[in-house]
Amino acid sequence: MNNLKLIIQREYLARVRNKTFIVMTFLSPLILVGMFSLIAYLSMLNNSEKHTIAVKDDSGLFKGEFQNKEEIDFIDVSAISLEDAKLLVEEKDYYGVIYIPDTQDNLQLAKSIKFFGKEAPSIGLLQQIERTISENLTTRELIARGVDITKIESAEAKVNIQIENFQGQRTSKMSSYIKMVFGGAAGYLLMMFIIIYGNMVMRSVIEEKTNRIIEIIISSVKPIQLMLGKIIGTSLAGITQFTIWVLLGTTLLFIASSISGLNIMESQPQIENLEQVSNGEIQQLIIDITNLPILTLIISFLVYFIGGYFLYSAIYAAIGAAVDSETDTQQFMFPIILPLMLGIYVGFFSVIENPHGTVSTIFSMIPLTSPIVMLMRIPFGVPWYELAISIIILFVTNAGVVWLAAKIYRVGILMYGKKPTYKELYKWIKY
Repeated sequence: MNNLKLIIQREYLARVRNKTFIVMTFLSPLILVGMFSLIAYLSMLNNSEKHTIAVKDDSGLFKGEFQNKEEIDFIDVSAISLEDAKLLVEEKDYYGVIYIPDTQDNLQLAKSIKFFGKEAPSIGLLQQIERTISENLTTRELIARGVDITKIESAEAKVNIQIENFQGQRTSKMSSYIKMVFGGAAGYLLMMFIIIYGNMVMRSVIEEKTNRIIEIIISSVKPIQLMLGKIIGTSLAGITQFTIWVLLGTTLLFIASSISGLNIMESQPQIENLEQVSNGEIQQLIIDITNLPILTLIISFLVYFIGGYFLYSAIYAAIGAAVDSETDTQQFMFPIILPLMLGIYVGFFSVIENPHGTVSTIFSMIPLTSPIVMLMRIPFGVPWYELAISIIILFVTNAGVVWLAAKIYRVGILMYGKKPTYKELYKWIKY
């Protein structure tokens, strides 16, 4: 036990004292905050850019229909010819010109409208123009067919379904998106941790093996103790690095926002007609966030991080011991990455659609995918017994994988000069 403690301490100190580790620990938050600030700044510049669009309306049906907005100005050039309108747009460097021909047939007119410009307009702008024209033509067509528009508008019923569970707890329509964001972020973050720190373990084993240090070390400790020490020591270094990232990144983000006046959230897509959202809906949205099982999600994240990290790090360590260089690991990496990617895809395409369905439930029980899929399911509400079964299966499988990896590790660390195959790895397990 003392040997294991010494190995953990050695691996931890070797990681945190490494110059690259120190530089990246403090440089990464600076890079990320700088990148987010740049994206927010560029997004602000993009949103503040004002376009001027000329409207050439020969039909006379859309006079006053195109209203100026914060980012768009419409000018009427119906009094001049289309060719003159194009020349005017080019000379004034306008965004483009909308040409509406003189056609009284509404259906034919809808197919004849054109936009001329140096480049294709953005999708949002094009949809806005099409919506304005479509509403106008639809109204005119209904009137032409003898339909009373006022009766249609007065008869229009806006449905707002209230969502409530059997216990009487209300939720908003955005509740599923909130759960998706929290669960998706937790699952994706865990996958990145496993890949990053699992690779650290593998590189450490390869480094000691190629330097022949391993032969001296195993003369004093058992191979399984050495492997566990590397896994635990590297995980503690990773947790230390992540904690510094969170604290330093949050501080830098706050400082950057205060100094520059940029709001990082402004770079995110905005909900259309936000002013139509009532205070009650906003309050319900806040209630939905507070009703999320945050404590369960945090505890589960730590539990699944330990279980998933040990499971995959043991495999990484076994691969590191079996090869002589990092280049030789490529043939073994795909089987490791595949279940992690499968967990992400199942989470985003199955869990979000049906968190309690058969596919979601099964993959939240399979040890290689459960750390990711179950974390995505937890915000949607998971029965305690399913969570307990998943954790038990994960840690039982964990113990078996660590035992198998240790058998490969003890043979592989002393094997040199030959690329191992899956058949040889199976033989090493039987030794």
